[in-house]
Amino acid sequence: MKTINTLQELAAMVGQAVATSDWITVTQEAVNQFAEATGDHQWIHVDVERAKAGPFGAPIAHGFLTLSLIPKFFDSALHIADVRMGVNYGLNRVRFMGPVPVGSRLRASLTLLKAEAIENHGFQLTWEVTTEREGTAKPVCIAESISRLYA
Repeated sequence: MKTINTLQELAAMVGQAVATSDWITVTQEAVNQFAEATGDHQWIHVDVERAKAGPFGAPIAHGFLTLSLIPKFFDSALHIADVRMGVNYGLNRVRFMGPVPVGSRLRASLTLLKAEAIENHGFQLTWEVTTEREGTAKPVCIAESISRLYA
């Protein structure tokens, strides 16, 4: 985990790959829980036997489950010491570039694209989050994630 002391120190890193997260294993239990939470029970995610005979040879994670791991990636990759609060502000672009079979290990590289000072001692940060699956050359997801952090 990388520690940064202040938001100003972080803002000076625009254009840089700031950190890389720990690996996270995608389990069938997590996929099933995500299906319950979202109502997306498509068989390629939750019917293990049918998915084995399907186009991916195994059940795969929902694309939005992969996307929802962004906070977990940040939590394992980066600590900013003077931040008292952070909020998710949204996404600009998201692309799902490959399947994530259950049992896959994922991690994300975090590149700071923009840092804009905002009211209440904060910064609006735009990140490129590139999620890779262990053992594959191509990322499985690339997203621009926007957050607001306050000192």
